[in-house]
Amino acid sequence: MLDGPARALIAPALERAGARLAALGVCADGVTWVGFALGLAAFAAIWADGFLVAGGLILLSRLCDGLDGAVARHSARTDRGGFLDIVLDFAFYGLVPLGFVLADPQANGVAGAVLLFSFYVNGSSFLAYAVMAEKRGLSTAIRGQKSLYFTAGLAEATETLAAFLLFCLFPAWFPAIALVFAAMTLVTAGARLVAALRTFR
Repeated sequence: MLDGPARALIAPALERAGARLAALGVCADGVTWVGFALGLAAFAAIWADGFLVAGGLILLSRLCDGLDGAVARHSARTDRGGFLDIVLDFAFYGLVPLGFVLADPQANGVAGAVLLFSFYVNGSSFLAYAVMAEKRGLSTAIRGQKSLYFTAGLAEATETLAAFLLFCLFPAWFPAIALVFAAMTLVTAGARLVAALRTFR
């Protein structure tokens, strides 16, 4: 929902940084891997109760997630890079809730499982829609130039980042925040399901 305004706000700076990195010979795939490594470090910090450190690492990880596409646009966009980006993004999204579950299974286990379930449903609906859209030759630039067909929704990358940062700032509130965000994520998946049933007749 907020990815459009967020993109409009930060895209110019990302594009400038991406152009500079590409000119220096930085590989977009390398930026993607660095972002994922930072996500793994955030997962470890959460598990060790280092929540504020984890919040900073999450921000840096998502900065890399924005930069890799900008670097690719100023060097070479590849299907391999697009594949790597989406797979490692989904892995990152799963790592953060898992970290909170492992940090306190008794308090966070149920809410974490519900959130991961919602991510599973939403991710499958997102990827299935993208596959069917590609099969029909559909395209969209609603979220800029992407390797896959992107569908907007209530819970997108910006909302996910906000939820993850709230987890780190208020770890005792993880169950409540996670359940609210799981509901938002399932609404997004449900809306995509309705759109798919209308579009793919």
